[in-house]
Amino acid sequence: MADLEVVEICAGAGGQALGLEQAGFEHALAVELDPAACATLRANRPGWKVAEGDAADPELWRPRDYRGVALLAGGVPCPPFTVAGRQLGAADERDLFAWAVELCAVIRPRALLLENVRGLSTSRFSAYRQHVADRLRDLGYVPGWRLLHACDFGVPQLRPRTVLVALREADAPWFRWPAPSPRPPATVGQTVGGLMAARSWPGAAAWARRADRIAPTIVGGSKKHGGADLGPTRAKRAWAELGVDGLGLADQVPGPDADPALVPRLTCEMVTRLQGWRDEWEWHFSGGKTARYRQIGNAFPPPVAGAVGSAIRRALEHEGAPEPVPGSGTPGAAAYAHVHDPVFRVLRSRDDFLTARQIAELAAGLSLAAVLGSLRHLGRDFELHVADCADGPAYRLGPFRAFLGQREHARHQHFAASRATIS
Repeated sequence: MADLEVVEICAGAGGQALGLEQAGFEHALAVELDPAACATLRANRPGWKVAEGDAADPELWRPRDYRGVALLAGGVPCPPFTVAGRQLGAADERDLFAWAVELCAVIRPRALLLENVRGLSTSRFSAYRQHVADRLRDLGYVPGWRLLHACDFGVPQLRPRTVLVALREADAPWFRWPAPSPRPPATVGQTVGGLMAARSWPGAAAWARRADRIAPTIVGGSKKHGGADLGPTRAKRAWAELGVDGLGLADQVPGPDADPALVPRLTCEMVTRLQGWRDEWEWHFSGGKTARYRQIGNAFPPPVAGAVGSAIRRALEHEGAPEPVPGSGTPGAAAYAHVHDPVFRVLRSRDDFLTARQIAELAAGLSLAAVLGSLRHLGRDFELHVADCADGPAYRLGPFRAFLGQREHARHQHFAASRATIS
């Protein structure tokens, strides 16, 4: 096995894969459910091994065959952490985040990289993140969370993503989160203005001047919700301010006879540029317009993946000076921020039932209202046992609800029933 090989799960159409390749990693395996995305990967990198199907299906691939790989990476499904997906978290049959973390116990990679939507970084999922971080520490990794914005890495859209990086203790002191680019990203008009003018539309120059900001977050949608449009109502309003009709995508740009005052739609080629792909990479997407748009819109922008991948590669090669890692005995303090959910921390440390008031006293500084709010969140991702006592309801933390690879987990039945709508 090569020194810098990567196994990528939920690889999509290759946004993260391309960035990691540019950072110096070689793909030992890419696993993806969507047939169109798999066709894209095979067409652009025929030498890669691509496994098509459910990444959590033990019949599809054998994680143990990749034990000791340099990097385990993935962009596991986002809907469990989105408002549109009702933020079901561990109760969502599509949730593979905790399962991907559990793979570290089998594969034992030197590093782990997982990315997801901004929602995972909110207070709704603070206990979920704490559980993930604690499990990684139990496995001998030093985890770090960071909210990264694509526009900080030259991508002409905001696109905040929650990124988890974990490295073995021997490598963690050399990890530094990538620094934002000192140059502002190009605007939408600067990025795709030339494409909009490609068929001599007389309104192209004025349109490019109006599109003078970066794009809102591009939403690829899923088979369950959304088609080839630019997202929910709020996103469409933001696109309208840039002079873009967000109700759909165009097959081609306006021609010389089109009204100069037209509010045009973007093409898939334009969305590809707005996601950070460069023309010289010659990356071709398979499938019809909707399938291509979903692949592009759901991708982790290659420049961001490349920046994080390069930071991981430097750590694995021990470039630069090490820094102390907090909470471990090894000498990268600035790179890691511990996630602390005070209510989860208190309940995890006790075997007895505690009332909300007792929890508030043990979690110094928390109000009773904050404790009750946290308990509501906890009950969605963990079994929360409740008992009646003289001072009101008392609580004890139960098992994590998430799918971790259990053969008897309800996720299998849900997945089988919903497979046609999962992407």
